[in-house]
Amino acid sequence: MDKEENKKPIEISELGEFGLIDHLTKDLTVIDKNLIKGIGDDCAVFECGDICNLVTTDLLVEGVHFNLIYTPLKHLGYKAVAVNLSDIYAMNGTPKYITVSIAISRKFSVAAMEQLYEGIKLACDRFDVELIGGDTTSSLSGLFINITAIGQAKKEDIAYRSGAKKNDLICVSGDLGGAYMGLKVLEREAKLYMDDKDTQPELEGYEYVIERQLKPEPRRDIVRELAKRGIVPNSMIDISDGLSSELLHICKESGVGCRVYEEKIPVHEQTEYVSNKFRLDPSLAAMNGGEDYELLFTVPLDKKDIVESMNDVAIIGYVCDAKDGGKFVAKNGVELELKAQGWNAFNK
Repeated sequence: MDKEENKKPIEISELGEFGLIDHLTKDLTVIDKNLIKGIGDDCAVFECGDICNLVTTDLLVEGVHFNLIYTPLKHLGYKAVAVNLSDIYAMNGTPKYITVSIAISRKFSVAAMEQLYEGIKLACDRFDVELIGGDTTSSLSGLFINITAIGQAKKEDIAYRSGAKKNDLICVSGDLGGAYMGLKVLEREAKLYMDDKDTQPELEGYEYVIERQLKPEPRRDIVRELAKRGIVPNSMIDISDGLSSELLHICKESGVGCRVYEEKIPVHEQTEYVSNKFRLDPSLAAMNGGEDYELLFTVPLDKKDIVESMNDVAIIGYVCDAKDGGKFVAKNGVELELKAQGWNAFNK
């Protein structure tokens, strides 16, 4: 028998999302001379005259990415758009258009779909984006939403994951870990409801973290403020899978290492409170929780004073040589190796 036939099949869960993408696309080559960046960043980038077009797509699956027990359809529609626009902003671009494709099962009414599209339209209006097309079909199980976002940027303004340089400052917008703790609260209440349908959800005191989970806001304001101050980040990515994972993406694509400091990572007081209620380390939620959709970016050291003067931006570490690796420096000074422990849809 041929040795190839004796090989144990590779489980998708062994590779994970990004390992699977690398495996399936390793033999692809770029043919179009106008394509600047294909697979491997927040968006594909291709030249079109004086402007570059940015394209990204995201698929949300019921039971994997959202639970309709605690996710209002209006919020879901808004979030589905927001997470795609976040990818455009992570390239330092401006989103312009979206297409929306959905697959729906018979359990959904026309009124339910109107709620979904109300959220989609709300996001379009808020971020000056036009819905220009899509597709609708039936599903044998639940709801599937696929959105493609198209944006624009000048070639010299685009921020890739691959541009981080030694001694760059590592910066992050907003605060981290809130979306994950919001999810923990919602999952707890959903379980209680499934055990007892007469149970009323206890959500008071959790409003901030729940909103972080159900209605994330892409950081257009940060992109605009950077442009206003004349800063094009050397590298940038949005935090969808957790800070650790995104830092490692930048390190891998840029060929560098990093040091991030626990005491510098911004965590909202409610996130800290909820983490303690669940007996979780707030820093663990911040590093590995994901779905915050904040911007992680690096800037040259000489931009330190400018970045420090910006609202809602924190400097959390610096870029170092690749040989020094990616490290998380705890409050007690102990250095721990960064590991990608964030969201993975293929985990068993």
